Amino acid sequence: MNKQELRKNLGRIFMAGLPGPELDRSTLELIQGYGINNFILFRRNVATPGQLTDLCRSLTRACREAGLDPPLISIDQEGGTVARLPEPFTQFPDARKLAQAPEAEELLGGYARTCVRELLGVGINMNLSPVLDVCPEGRNLFMERRCLGNDPREVARLGCIIIGTMQEGGLAACAKHFPGLGGAELDPHLVLPTVSRSRRSIIEEDLEPFRAAAAAGVAAIMSEKILTGMLRQEMGYEGVIVTDDLEMGAIEKNQTVAAASVAAFRAGSDLLLICHEHYKVVAAFNLLLQALADDPSLGELFPKAIRRIEQLQKRFAIIP
Repeated sequence: MNKQELRKNLGRIFMAGLPGPELDRSTLELIQGYGINNFILFRRNVATPGQLTDLCRSLTRACREAGLDPPLISIDQEGGTVARLPEPFTQFPDARKLAQAPEAEELLGGYARTCVRELLGVGINMNLSPVLDVCPEGRNLFMERRCLGNDPREVARLGCIIIGTMQEGGLAACAKHFPGLGGAELDPHLVLPTVSRSRRSIIEEDLEPFRAAAAAGVAAIMSEKILTGMLRQEMGYEGVIVTDDLEMGAIEKNQTVAAASVAAFRAGSDLLLICHEHYKVVAAFNLLLQALADDPSLGELFPKAIRRIEQLQKRFAIIP
């Protein structure tokens, strides 16, 4: 694939945030000038259900008019401490609280069905949920409230209820954060966390929910550190690997977003998530374009990533 062909298709491996509640000139330039057709929404993008519906329709229409496939429009709607949609959208407790209830299966299934109804109802077709990190209780770790528990098998079982219910309803799910952040003491949004566990412990405990999610056909897996050999080869996962936000402090304190984008793609990521500054999206696009043109081995990864993203879009980015 020559550089012109690469440029035409490169935007499809980026997922970008928007600055506000309307389709703005900068986002439109990402669509028209760079072919970007995947987006992530935050609280800053939401005013009312009607406004949110208009925004999603505007994104879809702009992609169509630019000759692009219908977009993946994603959001973090976990419930509790990570919920981007305010009232009148349904408000849920943290996942841990639902998972600890006697009727956990019913409550988590209800959460997933509500996400299907409310997210698809406004045009969002991908929920960056569930969290499948295995996290101890009572140690004040930053992931504790967002996790489904400290038992790998129970996290796997409950997580697959959420995944199956959402995807059967037509809403893409994304399991996160592979290979597991449950034991991390520091928040990667601020600094680079470490998990003080042996490889054996990680394989036997942290990875169990992700194995189950892969076997259940989860649409995407969000990764803190892309481990292609483990996720692709050992676990046989063939879906989309999504980076966490490449603008997080854990990354930007060590390298630029553009350099991190190239490194993440080289390590096996398919979809590069840049949530805030559009000039960083453009810088990452340009640096990755040059790297793909210069490095044939890197270029070999590109059509595989495009194929996985296309399959995800065809299944879930459906215009009603």
